[in-house]
Amino acid sequence: MKTARTVVAATASASLLTLVLAGCATGASSTSPAATTDSSPKVTVVAGENEYADVVQQIGGDRVDVSAILSDPNTDPHTFEASASVAKEVAGAKLIVQNGLGYDDFMSDLEKASPDDSRSVIVAQDVLGLPDSTDNPHLWYDPKTMPAVAKAVADALSELDPASADAFHANLATFTASLSDWTDALSAFAEDHPKTPVAVTEPVADFMLDAADADVETPWNLQAAIMNDTDPSAQDTATQDALFTGKRVKVFLYNQQVTDDTTDKYLQLAKDNGIPVVGVYETMPANHHYQDWMLDEVKALETAVTQGTSTEHL
Repeated sequence: MKTARTVVAATASASLLTLVLAGCATGASSTSPAATTDSSPKVTVVAGENEYADVVQQIGGDRVDVSAILSDPNTDPHTFEASASVAKEVAGAKLIVQNGLGYDDFMSDLEKASPDDSRSVIVAQDVLGLPDSTDNPHLWYDPKTMPAVAKAVADALSELDPASADAFHANLATFTASLSDWTDALSAFAEDHPKTPVAVTEPVADFMLDAADADVETPWNLQAAIMNDTDPSAQDTATQDALFTGKRVKVFLYNQQVTDDTTDKYLQLAKDNGIPVVGVYETMPANHHYQDWMLDEVKALETAVTQGTSTEHL
């Protein structure tokens, strides 16, 4: 389970934490979801993270009113503390989507504080059948996650709004098909650059790197230490340092949202040794939909390997 860490950017304001997806994903290239003529009240949906909220919006179209609790890509999500307004938002939702694996336990706490038998809750961990002992909670970087979560969302919305079920499943088909650009890019990278050695700060994008057949050379214990805000061992620190000074990796993936003196040191080591940097995020960056975000991360990885060029920010 993650613990709170030092804030590296301004603490997210309540307005940002409740940012509606329609306002945070402008300019992205995804296909607009099918519209309906139903004038009945929309289904109120709250997602723990904006990447899940974005998928709900794409599936639910004009039949859902979606908000996300964690939406600001410039803040450390592990510092989040639920406010009264967030509790009220969760209490009023008819559908909740969250990650699980301890990443957003605050959602479960808020749900317990306002029990509602009519509320549906989708937990990505449960959808994927993952045990609590799963080491890496960053499930949205796994190509298997969103297709399964999107199907669960379509099914849940269909139960809450049966008249719009056909539109929800049409949108599901469109969304699922739209992921092929990302998965095709992952397959192409794996074929063109097998076993590319990379260094990371923590396992944010490790699921994606696995799908791209990259070799994460950073010791797992160091990744876990940074993720859990503990001190890495001297041996793991020496191993990580040598990846940069010995130019043993071709790319450094740097988590933009969770930084401290240790990760800043690795960023500087990468730059000092001419190793290109790819910025990765825990919440979806502005002007993106989920599939655009994932595809852009792979493009940045490809650019780093083929051109030696950094993409520190999307």
